[in-house]
Amino acid sequence: MKQSSLDPQIVGMVIWRFRKRKRISQEVLSGLADLGRTHLSAIERGERKPTLETLYKISLALGVSMSEIVSEIEDEISKRS
Repeated sequence: MKQSSLDPQIVGMVIWRFRKRKRISQEVLSGLADLGRTHLSAIERGERKPTLETLYKISLALGVSMSEIVSEIEDEISKRS
């Protein structure tokens, strides 16, 4: 059965992975993306879901396309279902 909503834990984990691959701290990424560090931290912990605008800012700051992040989120969802 398909999930009726997007799991914020998966979204946060994928963003965390991208950040770790780039070897960027939360402090640096939040600055580059013009987000509060606590906001980014809450997203990575799955406590908040990023808006499309926020996801776009994060993707630009990471130097990847939004579609790369979304694709990895979809892959993770598929693994878990």
